[in-house]
Amino acid sequence: MRLEDLGLIGNCQYSALVHKSGEIVWCCLPRFDSEPVFSTLLDSRKGGSFRIGPAGGEDGLQCYRPNTNILETTFETATGSFRVIDFAPRFMHYDRAFRPTQLMRIVEPITGTPRISVVCEPRLGWSQERPQQVHGSHHVRFEGFASQLRLTTDIPLSYLGGQPFTLTGRQHVVLTWGAPVEEPLAPLCERFLNETSRYWERWVKQCDIPPLFQQEVIRSALALKLHCFEDTGAIIAAMTTSIPESPGSGRNWDYRYCWLRDSYYVLNAFGLLGQFEEREQFVQYLLNLAGGAEGLNLAPLYRVDGTQNLEESILQNWLGYNGEKPVRIGNDAAPQSQNDIYGEMVLALTPIFLDERMSEERSPAALQLMEELARKAISLTGVPDASIWEYRTTWKPQTFSSLMCWAAADRMARIADQYAQQHAEEFRSAAARIHAEVLDKSWSAIRKSFVGHYGGEDLDASLLQMVRLRFLSPGDPRLISTVDAIHKDLSRGGWLQRYSLNDGFGKPSVAFVICTFWLIEALAATGRRTEAMAVFDRIHRARSNLGLLSEDYDPAEPRMWGNFPQTYSHVGMIHAAFAASPQWTDVL
Repeated sequence: MRLEDLGLIGNCQYSALVHKSGEIVWCCLPRFDSEPVFSTLLDSRKGGSFRIGPAGGEDGLQCYRPNTNILETTFETATGSFRVIDFAPRFMHYDRAFRPTQLMRIVEPITGTPRISVVCEPRLGWSQERPQQVHGSHHVRFEGFASQLRLTTDIPLSYLGGQPFTLTGRQHVVLTWGAPVEEPLAPLCERFLNETSRYWERWVKQCDIPPLFQQEVIRSALALKLHCFEDTGAIIAAMTTSIPESPGSGRNWDYRYCWLRDSYYVLNAFGLLGQFEEREQFVQYLLNLAGGAEGLNLAPLYRVDGTQNLEESILQNWLGYNGEKPVRIGNDAAPQSQNDIYGEMVLALTPIFLDERMSEERSPAALQLMEELARKAISLTGVPDASIWEYRTTWKPQTFSSLMCWAAADRMARIADQYAQQHAEEFRSAAARIHAEVLDKSWSAIRKSFVGHYGGEDLDASLLQMVRLRFLSPGDPRLISTVDAIHKDLSRGGWLQRYSLNDGFGKPSVAFVICTFWLIEALAATGRRTEAMAVFDRIHRARSNLGLLSEDYDPAEPRMWGNFPQTYSHVGMIHAAFAASPQWTDVL
């Protein structure tokens, strides 16, 4: 199974991955970090499956309805053609976002008399046990879950075991968690489909986009939105667990959680798009975390409900993605020290006080939280940590972490000038001190570049962020030299790796997608837009046919690897597209 052959649907409550065969291969219910109901992505033999496809097993062609998260898979068979329409309902109802835990599948003939088969075989989470099936007149109830799981359909129940049958008209299948469907199925599905389509079309219409790469930005924006857990405001890093970063690497991690750092980058991308409700929701999530963190000792990641029960374990009986073990749940990065997150949280909150469009969110509590976060960041400058890359080796004082500590002090000084003048000099002095420290301890005269940790020589792609953070002026020779050194040293097949050192699992062998997008941003911001465009033109074609991106990419195969879809990668796409594209005033 290739990641390139998967489509994403969701509604900010749950998500699902749909293979081009018509099979839902991954779906956790009732939320992103729950146990999987359908899971053949990680175990082709014993994982749960929900397939609507040709009786002969042919693959289809997938596409999204324009500017929506509604997925269509079209199949051509010897006796006719048909399509499957997959979506998770989402639309405004009583001035609130209606996002039921329902998965709707509509199958309709196009030509001829196609023969199809339908199989719905969920599993009881990580146990892989089969639930008991109880048949009603037009539904099947699956027992053993924490809440009622029911399949309601106007297809004869006798056909749901995979028996081929002829599709003669439009049919509907709805999987519900919790409250079942109790009203006529066909009109309900049609109404929900139309309302969901209109919701996404309106949402896209409200997005700012650049003149070039419009489709790439729109699809990335839609994918990012589906990573937002609207109930609490959390934003998850990816939909999946244990898709290896590269074959045989053992770098199989569970990313179905909210990394504070990743959330900052996602919010930044939403800001470029002109979408702000996600920031409002995340601020409430962050205030909740801070209120329960003694000494403001924030963890790098949390569950979507803000809890921290994330102990990492390996599921020995699972085959793994394409046989690539291990399958991990939980993540041992949770107790790590990653000092950069305090800077990123200050940056995430900064627009509230510097952007008048967000003035309603200003509050004494938000200002106090920013001051505390900034002071925490300042106190951690130069303190060894696991870094942005979550090294599982000996910790060292990481340059990127100190860079983010500087950003926290710098931005807080600007905000204090307007809202807390009595503290402005405190933060301004701290920013100057950290700035000087990074210049002194992280510049390598040998490499002619800033390096990954104090006194080291290894390069780190995260330092491309120096450009966007305005650590130095865009024309500073040290900045230009750093961009060039990273581009040369970490480039593999035109893509960038994160670093080239041994991180406890060996040396990375594939590219980390967002790093190349950071390069594009850095090139454009330092006045090298032609170079930036050349890189963008080469790599943006690596998206799947549906426009989705994973965490990692092997340009030699070429093939996607890593958890999928990945917020980091889609954030990178959006930022790079805005950076490389001309302004609307230049093209209209």
